[in-house]
Amino acid sequence: MNIYTKTILHIYESKIIKKIYMMNDHLEVDLKELRETFNSGKTKESSWRIKQLRGLLRILEDREDDISMALKQDLGKHHVEAYRDEIGTVVKSLNNALDNLKHWMAAKKTRLPIAAFPSSASLVPEPLGVVLIISSWNFPIGLSLEPLIGALAAGNAVVLKPSELAPTCSSFLAETIRDYLDNSAIKVVEGGSDLGDRLLRYKFDKIFFTGSTRVGRVVMSAAAQHLTPVTLELGGKCPAVVDSFASSRENNITAKRIVWGKYGLCAGQACIGIDYVLTKKKYLPNLVESLKRYIKQCYGDDPNGSHSISKIVNKKHFSRLKSLLDEPKVKSSVVYGGVLDEESLFIEPTILVDPPLDSAIMTEEIFGPLLPIITLENIEDSINFIKARPNPLALYAFTENENLQKRLVSETSSGSLMFNDAILQYVVDALPFGGVGGSGFGRYHGKFSFDNFSHEKAVIMRGFLVDFWFRYPPWTTQKLQLLKAGLRYDYLGLVLIALGLKSKA
Repeated sequence: MNIYTKTILHIYESKIIKKIYMMNDHLEVDLKELRETFNSGKTKESSWRIKQLRGLLRILEDREDDISMALKQDLGKHHVEAYRDEIGTVVKSLNNALDNLKHWMAAKKTRLPIAAFPSSASLVPEPLGVVLIISSWNFPIGLSLEPLIGALAAGNAVVLKPSELAPTCSSFLAETIRDYLDNSAIKVVEGGSDLGDRLLRYKFDKIFFTGSTRVGRVVMSAAAQHLTPVTLELGGKCPAVVDSFASSRENNITAKRIVWGKYGLCAGQACIGIDYVLTKKKYLPNLVESLKRYIKQCYGDDPNGSHSISKIVNKKHFSRLKSLLDEPKVKSSVVYGGVLDEESLFIEPTILVDPPLDSAIMTEEIFGPLLPIITLENIEDSINFIKARPNPLALYAFTENENLQKRLVSETSSGSLMFNDAILQYVVDALPFGGVGGSGFGRYHGKFSFDNFSHEKAVIMRGFLVDFWFRYPPWTTQKLQLLKAGLRYDYLGLVLIALGLKSKA
């Protein structure tokens, strides 16, 4: 290596190091400002929280077309899909938060036992402080703003890091949140994994992460250094158990809902999308034909030209999905689809029947438009199949068999369980959304989002009218019996022991 080359490399390395120091300094300045803003008490005021939520609502209303274009650029989403999954759902969540915020913020009275008289108690929700939200690329607007609604409604200062894999949406969020919200309390930081690593070195009062299990482990490990509580929204392989129905109408609706639940959300790149289907062998021919029919109905003979299905996010993920299909025994199990176009990052909706259970497509989360169908001798065998694998984020079952329904409820564990439809649990504000075990922990949506970013502080007011002497030393046998009676709420026994009319509780 000559002197000129060494000099150029030295200058380049110096610039990189300088840039890193500047970014670190910038982060420290931002975090200091966020902490000062939170400590000022401003974010705790209901008026401030309402103003920020209304600011988010204005972003969605004023910039709807820009959001649609950003989602089209990053993920190829049709503007109707964009509204359904990332604009309309967030507007709904914001309206719900605005309608209920004062009720959520109010202290909740709680009953105390008579033994505590005279006293009163309440649970007072308080914000956690400065929180970090790391969002995912597949729903880059929705998965950024849904947790942000909860964090702001609860009165926190926030750092939001959108995914660098959806760069247009990331830039949009950075620009609009800066312009529409209080920048002294809400910061959007853009960058890749190196920025994420630097963020995790700082102490936050809560970290909310949406993404892969691998990165979730990194987040949790870093959070442990500061004893920071974490919500992990991960994923996993979400199965759909498909039974047979008495009427053709119900069988047809089942197939249509499976097509939507698999291919209709970001081309299968959704953590709660159907990953694979379990069905009885004798039901397979009718199910496959119905699925083919509804795929054509939704996406036509040329799905790539329909503009109704999203693209794969990038070449790396495209190659990963292609490698799943390229395994010889997997490729031979394809019964429909399988067309790939790397230039346009398009993969045709694909159906596979009984690929090997030890193949990558059946051991890894697919996260794409590939649908394996696994056949069983009996539909009840689906329970043991599911139990033998990590807990999914969602479990779907299409059946009217009440015994099977009861067994799925009682014998399986998942973040959510939905019968005879898919995905809809995500948009219901009254239901919590979150995983269990390997699919994540912590929950949000509606008031659950507010609770996720709050601490319920127990507040007790005590008077001086009554003071039980037997709580204090020196200890005696009678005091022991009085304590036993009191802690059992045996008030009559307590009185009798105190009067000497009873010796034991």
